[in-house]
Amino acid sequence: MSSRRQFVRLAAGAASAAAARVSPASGASGADDRAYWVEVLRRLAAPLLTRLAKRRLKADMPVELSPSGSDAQRRYTHLEAFGRLLAGIAPWLEVSLAPSPERELRDELAGLARQGLAAATDLRSPDFMNFNEGRQPVVDAAFLAYGILRAPRALWRELDATTRSNVVAALRSTRVIRTSFNNHLLFSAMVEAWLCMAGEDWDPMRVDYAVRAHELWYKGDGVYGDGPEFHWDYYNSFVIQPMLLDVLETALAREPASDRTRQWSEMLKPVRARAARYAAILERLISPEGTYPPIGRSLAYRFGAFQLLGQMALRHELPSGTTPAQVRCALTAVIRRSIEAAGTFDSEGWLRIGLAGHQPGLGEGYISTGSLYLCSTGLLPLGLPPTDPFWSSAPADWTARRLWRGENLPADAALPSEKR
Repeated sequence: MSSRRQFVRLAAGAASAAAARVSPASGASGADDRAYWVEVLRRLAAPLLTRLAKRRLKADMPVELSPSGSDAQRRYTHLEAFGRLLAGIAPWLEVSLAPSPERELRDELAGLARQGLAAATDLRSPDFMNFNEGRQPVVDAAFLAYGILRAPRALWRELDATTRSNVVAALRSTRVIRTSFNNHLLFSAMVEAWLCMAGEDWDPMRVDYAVRAHELWYKGDGVYGDGPEFHWDYYNSFVIQPMLLDVLETALAREPASDRTRQWSEMLKPVRARAARYAAILERLISPEGTYPPIGRSLAYRFGAFQLLGQMALRHELPSGTTPAQVRCALTAVIRRSIEAAGTFDSEGWLRIGLAGHQPGLGEGYISTGSLYLCSTGLLPLGLPPTDPFWSSAPADWTARRLWRGENLPADAALPSEKR
C-alpha cells in the first residue's frame, strides 16, 4: 500500500472515530482533527482536480440545479467549482510540511491544481472556462485569483510561462463585467489586487471604489451591509471581510506611497478590528452540538460560513479570549455535522445542494453544483503547519459549550463605536 493510500485510510479511521465521540473536545487530539480535515479536503478536491487535470471536468461533472435555477447556470458552474475550491485549499497547498503521507497527498493535489489552471485558461482546452460572458464569471474569477493569492508559490511561481500568461489574460477579461452595487464590488477589486501581486498592470480605482463603498456600508459591531442594506446572512464571512483584508493588504504591499495608500492604511486598522469582532461572533454562533443558525441566503455553502473565523486563525489574529484549540474543536464539530450528513455527496463523490445532507430546497436560483465548493474556505487553517498551536494544543470546548454547561465566563461586549 502506498504511503498516500495509507494516509487516506488512517484519515478515514480518524474521521470514523471522531464521529463516534459524544463531544469533539472529549479526547480528539489535534493530529486526529487535522487528519480528519485533510480527509474532508481530499474528498472535496480529488474528484474535481482529477477530472480537470485530464481536461474532462465539463464532460464528467454532474450539474445539479436548484428548483428555481435555470440552465444558464451551466455556463458558470465549472469556474465556480474550480475557483471556490482553490480559494479554500490554497493555504494547505502552500504550507511547509515535513516528509509525510500528508505531504505526498498535498504535492499530488498541487500538481493537479496546476494542471487544472492550464486546462481552465487554455483557449484550445475542452475545459476552457467562461470568464467574461454574463455577470457571474467575475465572482468566481475572483475566487480563482484569491486561491492564487493565497498560494503564490504552489499556484503561481511553479506554473509554466504559457499558463501564467493564459491566467493573466483570463482574469483581465473579466473587466468587461459590470458588477452589482453590493459585495460584488470586491470581486473586481480582488482581480485587480491579484494583478497587482503578479506584477501586472492593474486598476487601483476598482480597489479604491470597493473599499470606500464598504466603509460607507459598515453598520457597527463588526458587521457590514451587503450594499447599502443590512441582511441577516453569512456574507460578511463568505466574501466581505476576508476579501477586504486581503485586497487592502495586497494593494498596500505593492502600491507606492501616495495620498490614496495613506487613506487605505488608515482604513486597514479598523478593518482588522472589525474582522476580529466578527470572528468572535462567528465562534459564539456555533452551538454546543456543532450547528449554527440557518439564517439568510446561500446556506448551501455549508461551513464556508466560517471562512473568516478560519482566516483569523490562519493569520494568528483570533480575538482576545478565543483560543486556537477552541476554534479547532468548534470548526471540527461544524464540519462533521455538515459533511457527514447522509446525501451530502452523490455516488461519484460530488457535492449535492444542502446544508446537512441533500436539501435542494435550500438552493437559490444562482446555486448549482459548482457553487457548493465554497465550503472549502472553511478549511483555511490547514495552511498552518501541524506544529502550530491550532493543531498541537489539547482539545478545548468552545464558548457555547462552556456557557450552556454552566461555566462562569466573562460577558460578551460589542466593538466600540468609531468616529465616522
